[in-house]
Amino acid sequence: MEGRLAILACGGALPVLLARAHPEALHFTLRGVPSELTQTAQEFPLEQIGALFAAMTDAGVTKMVFAGTLTRPTLNPAEFDAEMTRLAPGLMAAIPQGDDALLRFVISMFEEQGLTVLGAHELLPGLTAEAGLTAGPAPSTGDLADAARAAHILTAISPLDIGQGCVVAGGQCLGIETVQGTDALLAYVALAPDALRRGQRGVYVKAPKLGQDLRIDMPTVGPNTVNAVADAGLAGMVIAAGKVVVMQRAETLSMAEKRGIFLISRDFA
Repeated sequence: MEGRLAILACGGALPVLLARAHPEALHFTLRGVPSELTQTAQEFPLEQIGALFAAMTDAGVTKMVFAGTLTRPTLNPAEFDAEMTRLAPGLMAAIPQGDDALLRFVISMFEEQGLTVLGAHELLPGLTAEAGLTAGPAPSTGDLADAARAAHILTAISPLDIGQGCVVAGGQCLGIETVQGTDALLAYVALAPDALRRGQRGVYVKAPKLGQDLRIDMPTVGPNTVNAVADAGLAGMVIAAGKVVVMQRAETLSMAEKRGIFLISRDFA
């Protein structure tokens, strides 16, 4: 008999979409991490991760998916169970190495329990954008040049594990996404003087870091991203095909048309 699927639900709409698509799945949440599946989930403090592992095993879970925006809860060492005490040194060592190292360690914790960790895109066909997806007006030659430069910048900074987004206008880098996220980047770019844009409106590019494990923390865009790009005065947005989640796809594409910006999905090297 095939084992059960568990959704470790964090913030945002993605856990809800997964729950609807896989009604047989069990729901788990972490104390201190907001989730819309709280009412149907078993909640565990991260300090008691051994109890979470045991609950999954007892329920016959053999595969799981991390879903949604994971905020880092504050850990209280006084509450650590034996399993977290064992894992804590590795976890603490991974934290200062950046998000990728931390998330890879988190995945390894669950794989060590014999669980298969899946990506949300593996469970929800059509969650990511295929190459060639377009909406809004056609980009200019200058827009495409800015997109290419932004993609090059993201490739160059990938080893630094900084972020997944970059804005370029007229060849000038106006901002790079950091731990503060997309909204903060685009709000900052909105304040950039027109003179810095060198005659171009600018382009926002979203793509995962090179070698990023897409089973967790996959880049995500949606209607709010489109609005933020437009509010920043940019001409459009380019995302990596098959590697960026497009939430509320129909609304996202419609919003791009409405706001007069382009949205393009393409393969990145």
